[in-house]
Amino acid sequence: MVRKDAKEVRIGDVMIGGKHPIAIQSMANTKTEDVEATVRQILRLEAAGCEIVRCAVPTMEAAHACSEIKKKIHIPLVADIHFDYRLAIAAMENGADKIRINPGNIGSTERVKAVVDQAKAREIPIRVGVNSGSLEKDILEKYHGVTAEGLVESALGQVQMIEDMGYDNLVVSIKASDVLMCVRAHELISQKCHHPLHVGITEAGTLYSGNIKSSVGLGIILHEGIGDTIRVSLTGEPLEEVRTAKLILRTLGLRKGGIEVVSCPTCGRTQIDLIDLANRVEQMVEGIDLDLKVAVMGCVVNGPGEAREADIGIAGGIGEGLLIKKGKIIRKVKEEKLLDVLREELLNWEKESYE
Repeated sequence: MVRKDAKEVRIGDVMIGGKHPIAIQSMANTKTEDVEATVRQILRLEAAGCEIVRCAVPTMEAAHACSEIKKKIHIPLVADIHFDYRLAIAAMENGADKIRINPGNIGSTERVKAVVDQAKAREIPIRVGVNSGSLEKDILEKYHGVTAEGLVESALGQVQMIEDMGYDNLVVSIKASDVLMCVRAHELISQKCHHPLHVGITEAGTLYSGNIKSSVGLGIILHEGIGDTIRVSLTGEPLEEVRTAKLILRTLGLRKGGIEVVSCPTCGRTQIDLIDLANRVEQMVEGIDLDLKVAVMGCVVNGPGEAREADIGIAGGIGEGLLIKKGKIIRKVKEEKLLDVLREELLNWEKESYE
């Protein structure tokens, strides 16, 4: 995997493009006008590992709320704007670190220029967004529907329009719900665009189908070295978007840190409630700051062998289990104590690493 270098862009205190790590984004699903609820959700997203957060700005009240939200969060705030160029200007005046617009639905060139002029004066980056539902009529007619080539042509046309206005502090986003079309579009635009790319599979679906589609699509795109910031779009709790994004990046070797839990699929030899135990282990390790692999295995037949590549693990027996470190059996533990013993070992490991 070779990362394709893009122009560096600063979003608040976060840098993307160049050699900078791929940044994880999510979007609050609260009413932005409700400052308290929005801040509460963003703080949870921060704790989960979100590095850039976006909020919908459909009203002037929401634009003004950006100012209060900014005072209480610690990551860059992106204002998501559609249709009304005045909302983009107001959001920037109220502290938005970046704005997301689709120039095609903002209106006239003069209105787009008013937004660009404000962004230029404040050195605020603009994310130019195009998706399969927003293509211009002439492009749909040219390509006989939505295609990867059409998405790229639309995005590059809008980028060119803003560049012609004298501004190139841009991030580009092209998304489709068709996974392979989305992959192809990113392959094409990465060859023609020097701006950083925000990547994702739009309208991916529920937690189940959305995670699968996003993992497949983003896995291919990122493995080809494309992408500077990502969002996993799910119909559900935004925290799940961040968790999935982190795991995708770790799986591809693009992000380190955090405990990786591996567990066996269970079989007829399993004598403990492995499914419940594995889920509890996964929840338990979320707050532990270690770069480790933890194995949760269902039986003592293959458990030690399968856990050998993990840093630490547990393998179940009949009402009991083994604690395993670096492939070596340390001791037997009663089933009801397995989780507590594993937690204690990890917390000691964390304490030793700090010391």
